[in-house]
Amino acid sequence: MNDHLSVSELAEYIKALVRQDDVLAGISVTGEISNPLLAKSGHFYFALKDAKATISCVMWRFAVQKLIEIPREGDQVIVHGQIDFYAPRGQLQLVATVIRPAGGIGEIYRRFEETKARLEAEGLFAAERKRPLPPVPRRIAIITSATGAALRDFLRVLRQRWPLTDVLLVPSLVQGAEAPAMLQAALYRLIGRDDIDVIVLARGGGSIEDLWAFNDEGLARLIAASPIPVVSGVGHETDFTIADFVADVRAPTPTAAAAAIVPDAATLRQGIDASIEHLSARVLQHIRRHRVQIEHARQRLQTQSPTLRLRQQRQSVTELQQRLQRAQQQHRQRRRLLLDALGQQLQALSPHAVLARGYAIVQGAEGHLIRSTAQVSPSMPLTVEVADGRFPVTVTHNSPSPPTSS
Repeated sequence: MNDHLSVSELAEYIKALVRQDDVLAGISVTGEISNPLLAKSGHFYFALKDAKATISCVMWRFAVQKLIEIPREGDQVIVHGQIDFYAPRGQLQLVATVIRPAGGIGEIYRRFEETKARLEAEGLFAAERKRPLPPVPRRIAIITSATGAALRDFLRVLRQRWPLTDVLLVPSLVQGAEAPAMLQAALYRLIGRDDIDVIVLARGGGSIEDLWAFNDEGLARLIAASPIPVVSGVGHETDFTIADFVADVRAPTPTAAAAAIVPDAATLRQGIDASIEHLSARVLQHIRRHRVQIEHARQRLQTQSPTLRLRQQRQSVTELQQRLQRAQQQHRQRRRLLLDALGQQLQALSPHAVLARGYAIVQGAEGHLIRSTAQVSPSMPLTVEVADGRFPVTVTHNSPSPPTSS
């Protein structure tokens, strides 16, 4: 006979025992809603708890559709349903068919609100006491679980955005009864150092019980007293803890905390490139403007230059010389023409011209002109000048010749 059972056989045996119990087949349980989740399938998953125990619960979609309102974290409710054994997880769970409000926000939420109100009244949440983060931290200290996803996500974003920053990990528990004391001890070790620029408290999301360590009043007061800026990156975006309110910067997630602490190298590079391009354009514009100014100054200098004025005066002298030469040539031409005209006139009046036409000049012995027959007598020697020379003649008689008729 086989004296041992397989896991599946044991699970089936437990499930049969649970389902045979009349009390567990229809039971009403009072407790506080914790970690509620409405799945895409329409099923509602949550835990029901009190100060000493917690039980997992599920409400199937057909029952969820009958609810007036989906219960929220911390609601005190009365759940009616049956206990079942979920073999794949080896877990007892309450399958809810009806959920009714029981009133109150629960003991945990009451304590949370009391602590929050007390610290707020003391001014620990005031914006004016919050310290700004350094623009580019050289070293960041992160207090978190060494094996949690929060650390991996934080480092991943940090490397993507600004890999030059040094990171110091201070490991600590982030949930459970011992977590508040460990978180305080880790923070206390850091606040006395001068080589840390920013301190980060980080943890992934979870129920209010999972995040309860960050609602510790002692931790909140130590955060407020820290001379180094503290960033709280605890939970998901909708989760709030006392540490979020008192920290200098609250980030909705660990990855958002990394993004809030360091600049984005890619964005800075784009900004630098844009600045370089803008600066280059401004420099080129400045150079072009001054080049134009220099050209104008050079032109003005040229207009005032002695060399230019001397060149202009030389050109004026050259032009005057050319004009004088032209005037002289024109004057000589006019004088030549006048002389030619006078020469022609003289030529027309010249005795030689008259002689050339057949006339002659008669002169006496003493060289006087003979203009009349009365001036001569027979045997008087005379000189006759014609166009081509002179020759002597002797008067034979001086009878006047009768005029010739035309």
